[in-house]
Amino acid sequence: MTETTPASASVSASYCAPGPASRPEPAAEGPFAACVLCQEPTEYPTSARGITLCPVCEWQEAQRTACSG
Repeated sequence: MTETTPASASVSASYCAPGPASRPEPAAEGPFAACVLCQEPTEYPTSARGITLCPVCEWQEAQRTACSG
């Protein structure tokens, strides 16, 4: 007997899964971009496009946007 799962089970499991975020490659050496929230240096080069966050702000943003289930 084959076990089938309802379509809603796969939808609910992936509902809170975030899409892949595009992140620039970390820079090996400076100058480093400033965090847009706290102005601390990030691990990204100044030529990185988009919103650059330092590791602390990046972690806090992930916590705020995480699925609370």
